[in-house]
Order: sequence, then C-alpha cells, then structure tokens
Amino acid sequence: MHSWENILNNLETGNTRAAQLNGAVWSVNTEVKEAILDAFRAGENVELDGNYTGFVDKNTIMPRTFTKESLVRMVPGGSSVRRGAYIAKGVIIMPPAYVNIGAFVDEGTMIDSHVLVGSCAQIGKNVHLSAGVQIGGVLEPIGQRPVIIEDNAFIGAGAVIVEGILVRKNAVIAPGVTLSKGVPVYDLVNQTKLPPGSDIPEGAVVISGTRPPSDKWAKEQGLQVYCPIIVKYRDEKSDASLALENVLR
Repeated sequence: MHSWENILNNLETGNTRAAQLNGAVWSVNTEVKEAILDAFRAGENVELDGNYTGFVDKNTIMPRTFTKESLVRMVPGGSSVRRGAYIAKGVIIMPPAYVNIGAFVDEGTMIDSHVLVGSCAQIGKNVHLSAGVQIGGVLEPIGQRPVIIEDNAFIGAGAVIVEGILVRKNAVIAPGVTLSKGVPVYDLVNQTKLPPGSDIPEGAVVISGTRPPSDKWAKEQGLQVYCPIIVKYRDEKSDASLALENVLR
C-alpha cells in the first residue's frame, strides 16, 4: 500500500486530520496535504460505472459510499463525498451537496442543499450549513490553514467562507455574508475593527454591512464598501431562533 493510501484511509476514519486543534490554536498537518497531492499525481482518469456512469475522475480518489451501519444519512439526488473525507455519525447530507477530499465533518452536522465543503475544510459538531453555503478548500500552499467551522456554529443560506477563515464555537453567520482574508470585520459590540483574516469570535452574530471607502473620489460618488459586522453575541433569544429540530435527524 502506498503511503498516501494509508493516509487517505486514516482520514476517512477520522484518525488523521488535515488540521488539529492544540489548546486554542489550530495547526495544519502538511503530511496530509502532501499525501492528497500524491494521490492526484498517482491517479489516472477512468470512466466510472454504477451510480456514477457517465462521469470521469482519477481512479485514486473515487467517491465514498455509505451503508446503514455508517449512521450517515445521505439523501438521494446528486450528492458526492470524495475519497479521503471524514463524515461522522449523525451527519445529514441533503442533495445536491459536495464534500471534497481531506474534509472533516463532525457528528450531528447538517449539510443542506447546494453546499460545498472544500478540500481539507474542518467542520465541527452540530454545525448547520444552510442551503447554498460555500466553504472554501485549500491544498496549496501546503502550509495554509483550511477554513475551520467550530462546534455549534450556524452558517446562514448563501454565506461564503474562504481563505482559511476560522469561525469559532457558537458563532452565527447570517445569510449572504462573505468572509475572506481581505475583508475586515467590524465589532459593534466592542467598537473595534478586526484585522482582515481574523478569527470570528466565539458566539459572534455576523451580518452583512457596508462602510464608506477611504478614497475621496469614491466618497464623493456616494459609494459604499462591503463589510461584515458583528451586531451582537449569541444569547438565549438567538439560541431559541436557531434551535435544531431533532426529529429531522
């Protein structure tokens, strides 16, 4: 067995991860990314059969399949989980959705329709990824941190989170919010500006907003620049509005 095969197998069982939490700090496992790239290099394009007739992909990274014993609910209708991705028990994947290689999706998480979980992204327990959410992936550069969504976060419909952004526990990202390294976040509660690429704090409720640009001409034209805004921190009222219905699981 090639070393990359062993690592992909361990990724699927959750024994190995592309990023680990050490205390409060997430660190990247570069060995995992190197193995994934080796798997791509070793692969040859083949025509798939069975449920995937008509598709072509590398023979080293075939899509995963699940059984009742997996305790994963993969609803029919065009979803796919690639080789080397971990899907924990109690996860629900609604169609169509895609989970890419190296991703980690922990227990009780909901992946709604039209969701992308990118390569090596880390999704915590009881996270809700609403319809149309895009979680960016990263394989190169090797040392770059993937997008990480910690436990009990709620990501609203159509939100886009890319470029290694870390969303801490219990945070709420409102529908349509975009988080990336190049966009600063404004915290109205603490009256501070978070530098571009900062972590989203635990329990933060983030909505889409705008701010005036610094350029004089742009101001004269009445232009506004997009920015995410932390409008509050999660409280009992927030929890009640975001309560997940166990019967759906």
